[in-house]
Amino acid sequence: MVTADDLRGQVRGFLAGHDPAAMDRLDFLRARFDAGLAWVHYPAGLGGQGLPRDLQPAVDAEFAAAGAPTNRPERNGIGLGMAAPTILAYGRPGQQRRWLRPLWTGEEIWCQLFSEPGAGSDLAGLATRAVPDAAGERWVVNGQKVWTSSAHLARWALLVARSDPDVPKHQGLTYFACDMTAPGVEVRPLRQATGEAEFNEVFLTDVPIPDADRIGPVGEGWKVATATLMNERVAIGGGAAPREGGMIGSAVRTWREHPERRTPGLHDRLIRLWADAEVARLAGARLRQQLAAGQPGPEGSAAKLVFARLNQEISGFEVELAGPDGLRYDDWTMRRPEGANFYGRDPGYRYLRARGNSIEGGTSEILRNIIAERVLGLPPETRVDTGVPWKDLPR
Repeated sequence: MVTADDLRGQVRGFLAGHDPAAMDRLDFLRARFDAGLAWVHYPAGLGGQGLPRDLQPAVDAEFAAAGAPTNRPERNGIGLGMAAPTILAYGRPGQQRRWLRPLWTGEEIWCQLFSEPGAGSDLAGLATRAVPDAAGERWVVNGQKVWTSSAHLARWALLVARSDPDVPKHQGLTYFACDMTAPGVEVRPLRQATGEAEFNEVFLTDVPIPDADRIGPVGEGWKVATATLMNERVAIGGGAAPREGGMIGSAVRTWREHPERRTPGLHDRLIRLWADAEVARLAGARLRQQLAAGQPGPEGSAAKLVFARLNQEISGFEVELAGPDGLRYDDWTMRRPEGANFYGRDPGYRYLRARGNSIEGGTSEILRNIIAERVLGLPPETRVDTGVPWKDLPR
């Protein structure tokens, strides 16, 4: 049985033949992937060794200690956290070999074409159409997607489209990988309250997608999309963080550096927020242990829900603690960032950016429904569209 010490030895042996200071960054990452030291719980030949997920931190720590380059997860979070596990679970062998290596190295950025102007919380109601050609070798896609993070950087997209309007909405969907450089793909920026255009809207006009890029069977797109969404919520809300990491870290730092701003009321709020953040951190560690034994389930929705609430409450505390400076936000220049940045810059930025945490990755209202029905087992809400063909639903 391979242990963490065995893997540390493998990393040291790899580093002996691959000096990160002397090698090109991309060449180093490719070699690490090929050595099975990218994500050790993935199969051999796909960047891993088929080992338990909980051995990965030992590998990452060894590479970090050596000053090795990273695959910049902040730039390709959707690819690493959502596309990769979906491709591994539902992709065909050729698709896995084709996409996983450049995804992990960061050569190819991925985005997610799910939400639409008329299908956000009710994702299964989406209207983007995928029509197969007569030979069955490709699909033609038309529609509009919105709130697409990193679409301006992406080479590939996870796409859910309606392939059959004559069946109930959950049954008529098919899942694809969409080439963002294909003809007919148009990306337009959506400017946020922070001034950034991290999100985009994407227009698809007669976009050709080879059937070879379909992920999962025809008509089972909802099943594949659900797996992606479960991984998304874990990626957003269940990430590993040290004590006083994330949003609470900046608030605590400001508190320690500015004793003149302290009041008994603020002290009470900070203690409560610190305790909540620590509980969330420990719950996240438990969630990752559960992931090591299988696929993410609805528990990730709770982690993401707490993440959004805490970020908004802590950023509000930061603005109040900063006093008059907390009301200043003077850098509203148009920017096209390379990834989501929940914690950077200043209190004003964090406060504005946190407003989106309860929307992105599933709204907090929908996540509460998932927790109520799928975790707590409470009676489900009444749904009047069950069994009704999508084409007959009012829109």
